[in-house]
Amino acid sequence: MRIPQSLRLPARPALVAAASLALALPPLVAPAFTPLAAVAPASAQPADPQPVLRIGAIPDQRPEKLNRLYPLVASELSRQLGVKVTYVPVVDYAAAVGAFRSGSLDLAWFGGLTGVQARLQRPGARVIAQRDIDVSFHSIFIASTRSGLKPITNQKGLVALKGRRFTFGSESSTSGRLMPQWFLSQAGVKLSDFAGGAPGFSGSHDTTIALVSSSTYEAGVVNEQVWRASLLDGKAKRAKVIPIWRSPGYPDYHWIAQGNLDQRFGKDFTTRLQRAILSWRPSDPQQKQILALFGAQQFTTANAADYARIEQVGRQIGKIR
Repeated sequence: MRIPQSLRLPARPALVAAASLALALPPLVAPAFTPLAAVAPASAQPADPQPVLRIGAIPDQRPEKLNRLYPLVASELSRQLGVKVTYVPVVDYAAAVGAFRSGSLDLAWFGGLTGVQARLQRPGARVIAQRDIDVSFHSIFIASTRSGLKPITNQKGLVALKGRRFTFGSESSTSGRLMPQWFLSQAGVKLSDFAGGAPGFSGSHDTTIALVSSSTYEAGVVNEQVWRASLLDGKAKRAKVIPIWRSPGYPDYHWIAQGNLDQRFGKDFTTRLQRAILSWRPSDPQQKQILALFGAQQFTTANAADYARIEQVGRQIGKIR
């Protein structure tokens, strides 16, 4: 039987990949945000032959700061490279790694551990750059002033944290979990030695500072950059929380790019992308804002070999298999 044209149902729009929706929040397109509700169904969109560079980052700080920083990065890269650049927020560290693994992100800002995890799961991925401060990054162990804990003069002094309520940041944070756990283990402190038989995991450096300031936890550990920024903006008050030990240095945050960008965007695109990031200087107004939000003066070259120690420690504590 032939169905009249007027009674036929419209064709379904193509389904968006479930993995991408599960891992990422609605994308923010530089220079302005695009509300998800305002986007027409895929079948109604005109064909866009120009590929879009999708960037993302681990959510290591407050969302409002991330939503200031990465649209600026997207705008600057779009201006320098002449391509459309979209910032794709993710819900947590694992989602950032998963989005890169699935190809939903083309360029991502990772910590040391998440960068190694993402690169191992995406053959061909390239380390592009790190900040000047990431060559030798540091963690800061902090304590509530009500805890009675005092500054520690050497690593062995970390034994004072046994029996205390202690929180890390994200479970996949390099500066808020991986390296601090390594330093603790070297001092003879096991995770089961903390009050309750296990540490907490706050999810981010800002939250760790807030929880220790309120004495919800007696002590915790954060990255040095966030600690200093929190003191400057008043989020951390020395009347409530103090630093008790600064760790030795280790390599940390870095940009990682997919290995197929030259095929998608043209010859030498990855090199152009790297040069663009390395060119950012405080003398340019927009680049100055970006660098200030990153807590750096500039970006420098980096390579996968720089993170061999992070991979080694990650395997030892079971975060890399």
